Amino acid sequence: MSRTPRRLALLSIGLSLVLVLPASVSASHSWGGYHWARTSNPFTLQLGDNVTSAWDSYLDTTSTDWSISSVLDTTIVPGTAGRVKTCRAVTGTVQVCNASYGNNGWLGLASINITGGHITKGYVKLNDTYFKTSAYNTPAWRDLVMCQEVGHTLGLDHQDETFSNGNLGTCMDYTNSPDSNRHPNAHDYAQLESIYTHLDSTTTVAAAAAPKGQSNGLAAEAAWGQLVAVTNGGHGATYIQDLGAGDQVVTYVLWADQ
Repeated sequence: MSRTPRRLALLSIGLSLVLVLPASVSASHSWGGYHWARTSNPFTLQLGDNVTSAWDSYLDTTSTDWSISSVLDTTIVPGTAGRVKTCRAVTGTVQVCNASYGNNGWLGLASINITGGHITKGYVKLNDTYFKTSAYNTPAWRDLVMCQEVGHTLGLDHQDETFSNGNLGTCMDYTNSPDSNRHPNAHDYAQLESIYTHLDSTTTVAAAAAPKGQSNGLAAEAAWGQLVAVTNGGHGATYIQDLGAGDQVVTYVLWADQ
């Protein structure tokens, strides 16, 4: 589907969702209350490195940026996602992958598996089909998308979802000009403190080397599940796949302009 028909289709569906879904506001940008279960703070979350050398420095920057948080640290470990085109989610970790996923409209996405409101695993995909174009092959765009997608897997939503207004100075802000939106800001760290203010009796975070896991099977748009939210005229979308027994997969998609 071309970019314009997809945007119009998403916008049409999105208008029907406005009456039942709350708007995202910067005052509180927790993503549905989703969080990693853990028994102490700060906890350490493993980021599986399945990216090529073109992305290594951006993954390093994102890991360092989010580790400034007082409640969590991220550490980069060898990736165990298998084929990057599939980017298998691995229990207790976030796997980060890049590949030429095709002219399918999306620039980057983050997906998390949820059990009882707790994140159990996740992955990030970065679409080189667009990052190899002059429009997106810039340090600013690579920083923003890497930072934002990993931020989602920590439990953060967007602070703002309007591309055309002024930048908020955070990668969790939609923008057409990413130069000043390449890193988290103080509000992101404060939101993480709020999300992780309580402790759990169990943990969903891997404590050692990332184990092999099962694929969640989300390799294409049709498999992401039900479209539940559309933002800014189709620039962003959220899908939920119900796995039964209280388990879900939630996927954020950031669409590219074509």
